[in-house]
Amino acid sequence: MFLSLVLLGLCICFIILQLRPRRPKNFPPGPPVLPILGNILHLNLQNPLEDLEKLRKSYGDVYSLFLGPKPNVVINGVKAMKEAMVIKAAEFAGQPQDTFLQDVFSEKGVILADYSTSWREHRRFALMTLRNFVLQGRSCHRYMHRCSCSGKQLIDSVNGVLFSCAMLCHKLVCVVSFTGKTLCPQVMFHNVAFNIICQVLFGTRYEYDDEFITTIIQCVTEITKITNGPWAMLYDTRSSELVLRLLNEHKKTRVPGEPRDFLDCYLDEMEKKAEDSSFSEDKLIFTALDLLFAGTDTTSNTLLTAFLYLMNHPHIQEQCQQEIDRVLEGKDQACFDDRHQMPYIQAVIHESQRIANTVPLSVFHSTTKDSELMGYSIPKGTMIIQNLSSVLNEEGQWKYPHEFNPENFLNDQGEFVKPDAFMPFSTGPRMCLGEGLARMELFLIMVTLLRKFKFIWPEDAGEPDYTPVFGGTVTPKPYPMKVQHRL
Repeated sequence: MFLSLVLLGLCICFIILQLRPRRPKNFPPGPPVLPILGNILHLNLQNPLEDLEKLRKSYGDVYSLFLGPKPNVVINGVKAMKEAMVIKAAEFAGQPQDTFLQDVFSEKGVILADYSTSWREHRRFALMTLRNFVLQGRSCHRYMHRCSCSGKQLIDSVNGVLFSCAMLCHKLVCVVSFTGKTLCPQVMFHNVAFNIICQVLFGTRYEYDDEFITTIIQCVTEITKITNGPWAMLYDTRSSELVLRLLNEHKKTRVPGEPRDFLDCYLDEMEKKAEDSSFSEDKLIFTALDLLFAGTDTTSNTLLTAFLYLMNHPHIQEQCQQEIDRVLEGKDQACFDDRHQMPYIQAVIHESQRIANTVPLSVFHSTTKDSELMGYSIPKGTMIIQNLSSVLNEEGQWKYPHEFNPENFLNDQGEFVKPDAFMPFSTGPRMCLGEGLARMELFLIMVTLLRKFKFIWPEDAGEPDYTPVFGGTVTPKPYPMKVQHRL
């Protein structure tokens, strides 16, 4: 009997050992792997960033982790990040095809779509359309020359960023004048970011208590908490129905060849009816949702981070205001070109993005073919995890890597400089589509608010808690804010 139990135990141990995942030949090193579980126990899934940094110290800038039985590669540091995402961009530009969200949404949008002709077409179109609407001020797409206002006029008009800034200022004036109380700025910043991206995508904006805006922002917030689970599909479906309603309205009111916004541009593109075109209404809805989610949560969380630190570093806030007053003297409002005369403001904004680190693990990639990275062999289909925190806080890349300090973006002459390690939007061919819009929003919103108001940490609020809340995106913990008119 005893011998039988021993043999049974040995058989079980043998089976378990056989189930233990094995690293491929010349694969990056990593911690010991458990059968079935892989390296799950090495990570705090509520916030794995500290654990990833510890593993980096043990195994280097390129190491492997098994999430279950599948091997994955974590990339850390500027050197490894650039080799993978820039030098060997096409080889590391795929998307994992075995996650829940991939099964549901893989070929319908841009962010989660795999590296393919359809993805390249949609990314190229989205980049060009956003750039033309937002930044360059020239005709949106080749047919927009017949439109009555250019892209830059659209976004700089009262219906664009500046109008959203004015509405935000009006709300703050009401708070200061009529209540004198502190406020929690989370919803306020989500609303202004949402309305700006809505203006670009749908040509409309919403009152802050509108059912559409409250529903979408709830969906955005919840999806970032449950990015890779079945409940995400519920919220995404709910959002899709709302965008479909807007699409149907556009189809009734649009004038072909005279686009008012992103939806109209896409519908014009669909009417070209090229035989090999991948454009469709289904993909339009999910591409718009990708841009809507990405353009709302990241911008609002960066603003929340910026004002949390500005309230608790009043000397930095005051220096910003002095520069704003000097550059904007005699002007009614700021324009995006004013940034070239505001190096300190630019440094503060970029430092806020660095500290905010809103998407610390970016969007997971995968290899499109067998490749090499830093001397290691990476098989085709391996999931790639970019640890952007390791770049944004890397020793030797920043003057003050672990504190909020605008000097990280200023040279000895006080001029604005952007180090190579600044990658809050990732880098390479899958870099964030909305970088240009985000830069404009952050500049105009922060300059407008800091010109008119002083932001104060309430005396009864205790010590500020800078610990971020980790999810699909990273956000500061909710905090109070006191606002005063500037004299």
